[in-house]
Amino acid sequence: MVKANSQDRVLAVLDLFTEARPQWSPEELMKELGYTRPTLYRYLKSLKDSGFVMPTRRGRFALGPRVVEMDYLSRRSDPLIAAATPHLERLSAAHPCTALVVRWYGEKMLCVASIASVVNPVSSYPRGRPMAMGRGAIARSIMAFLPKQRVMPLVTRYAADLRSVGVGDTSDEILAALKRVRRAGVAVAFGEVTPGAVGIAAPILDAGYPIASLCITIAGPHAKGELIDRISAEVSEAARQISEVMTY
Repeated sequence: MVKANSQDRVLAVLDLFTEARPQWSPEELMKELGYTRPTLYRYLKSLKDSGFVMPTRRGRFALGPRVVEMDYLSRRSDPLIAAATPHLERLSAAHPCTALVVRWYGEKMLCVASIASVVNPVSSYPRGRPMAMGRGAIARSIMAFLPKQRVMPLVTRYAADLRSVGVGDTSDEILAALKRVRRAGVAVAFGEVTPGAVGIAAPILDAGYPIASLCITIAGPHAKGELIDRISAEVSEAARQISEVMTY
């Protein structure tokens, strides 16, 4: 128990590094985490020696080169990326878009691979950048396929965001909208995450459970009704094929 607790406390240090706050001083870390100075410096030494953090100017710390190394290994070993890449290549070649696959874990969504076929893509979520669960086609394509006991906490937590984009004003209305997405097999969102972008997403399932989402984002001027229908069918079929690979 002591060892597990110590590991959790070390991971808590890494969890503080975000896009909004990429560097921390030891004093800031102590204040945020409530660790004593000897404890924090012991954790920082361990993380620095293993390459997970590195010192920067003025005595601050940032994520270190080991994170980059692990990202490289993840790209090489992730079966989801291997299964999805041919579909990303095909979809991005067929449409002026960004094709991306987003993995869902816990209550986070993270882009793990993307290919853009336009010079200035409208998608604002490159690999590694977390996405919000309360907005966008990707989030709804995942939420729609979760069992009720898993989706209800998300509906409650992100109710304000879901209301703001017109999904529904009450929990019952939101659940009804998610059921419609489930029946359709694909979710479509207009400018909810990135202004001017239309997202079309379908879930990637492992034995019927959503583990990721395949999405195409296109610029608004390209988003004609017939094109959206065609892309929806292509994305849904590609997600189905990836799901088969992930399941078997």
